[in-house]
Amino acid sequence: MARMDSYVEYTLELLEPLGIVQARAMFGGWGLYQGGRMFGLIAEDRLYLKTDDTTRPTFEAAGGEPFIYDSGKGRKPVTMSYWTPPPDAADDAHALLPWARRAVEAALRAAQKKKPAAKQPSRRRT
Repeated sequence: MARMDSYVEYTLELLEPLGIVQARAMFGGWGLYQGGRMFGLIAEDRLYLKTDDTTRPTFEAAGGEPFIYDSGKGRKPVTMSYWTPPPDAADDAHALLPWARRAVEAALRAAQKKKPAAKQPSRRRT
């Protein structure tokens, strides 16, 4: 298991007002989870929060930047649905909380979209 660095620990402290948040090492960074759903990530000492069509414009208007990674071998960079909170919220738990709540809500909406439709019982003809 990877050892948390000071930035990850600091970010978890900032997010304490949100409730129980867990950090899990992944792909050289950290995934942030609440209620089993990933709502944020930390890569290269930057916090990114989950967005969707509802919240992305707010993050963009506030000066956030998307998480972009290099997919390798001359392929196009990939833009993910995670954005930085505005710069003034990065070090202030009170200012960060509404942005983190938006991210948790976006993660919940994404999870609800992925739920498979309930199977109807098959009707057997006799």
